[in-house]
Amino acid sequence: MVELEEILELMNLRQEGGYWDFKKEWYKSDNKGKQDLLHDIICMSNNLDNRDSYIIIGVNEEDNYNLRDVSEDNGRKNTQNIVDFLKDKKFAGGLRPTVYVKSYQISGKTIDVIVILNDNNTPYYLTDNFQGIRANHIYTRIQDTNTPIDRSADLDKVEYLWKKRFGLTQSAISRLEIYLEDYENWVDGPYGEMQKYYKYFPEFTINYDFNDMKDGIEYYLFSQYDQTPSWIDINFYYHQTLLTSIVGNSLDGGRYVTPSPKVDFIQINDNESEDVSYCYFTKGSFLYKLNEFFYQQEISSEYARTRLFGVLLLFESENERMIFKEYVKKNWYKRDGYLNNVNIPYIPNFPQYKEGAFVEEYENALVLNKMLKEFRYSLE
Repeated sequence: MVELEEILELMNLRQEGGYWDFKKEWYKSDNKGKQDLLHDIICMSNNLDNRDSYIIIGVNEEDNYNLRDVSEDNGRKNTQNIVDFLKDKKFAGGLRPTVYVKSYQISGKTIDVIVILNDNNTPYYLTDNFQGIRANHIYTRIQDTNTPIDRSADLDKVEYLWKKRFGLTQSAISRLEIYLEDYENWVDGPYGEMQKYYKYFPEFTINYDFNDMKDGIEYYLFSQYDQTPSWIDINFYYHQTLLTSIVGNSLDGGRYVTPSPKVDFIQINDNESEDVSYCYFTKGSFLYKLNEFFYQQEISSEYARTRLFGVLLLFESENERMIFKEYVKKNWYKRDGYLNNVNIPYIPNFPQYKEGAFVEEYENALVLNKMLKEFRYSLE
């Protein structure tokens, strides 16, 4: 999520750029205003900086970039308004830019920011004309200037946007991450499902196998019917080059394969013995994409998945995770109250581990999941 500090930095530059634009007021509700709004969003979604882009509303360029309060602007829109506006436009392939609106208070005045998220679905373009925006024309933004509405972007810019879609502008590991989301086009290798290659670029392969040498127990294993620890090594190759290797789990007797989640700690106070550990995935991360890849690729158990995510935390972003940690610190004194009406499976003691350690971790996981729901509700 865009931070106020970043917006202030852009405002202090007192100029527009390749991924940000200033407007003194919201777009009008007439045809010209709708045309300008859609044109700007398409150009920003196809920006050449390969990053999120911003339309910052409430900054008057003609008045030395001073602020103009938009709280009473008649044309003001929220996220749902923008989503609905884009929904009925004929975008190629049905792919539309992902957009949200964020408001900020600066010096007692309200500004709005339309955030257009960066992704690899470029180029975004229409297949039907809308107002003056032409079908099959590709618009982008160069420095502080949008492609004119009656023209298409230069060929080299169009080529770059298509290359971005197919991962050809990325490093090998970044391309792999893109291809993981195209899970339908991975094919089992000649030695079975534990070897896969990407159909369109078969030099990218995934191999995974059981690691009988690794031992260890994690609390989330007890969420499954079959609680037997089963570790796997997941290796990613580009040609013969090992790109990365990740430890994973074969859960519930092989019914659900996943990379092992990340682990972090929340320091409740200065006493380190009261640190609370938790396991998590973050949406958009490599590990989460890999989790989704195996879920879609394998014949995975929906029940095993539901039980696993009942004791893991799934964050929308790293920013949300960091804010949530602060929320937990302030509210951890309520822990025992959250334990009402929860079910703890039978968890045996293990001689090599502290007695009751896994029960405590499991309880904490259930508590943190309840707190995360409460935290999100408090932000609505």
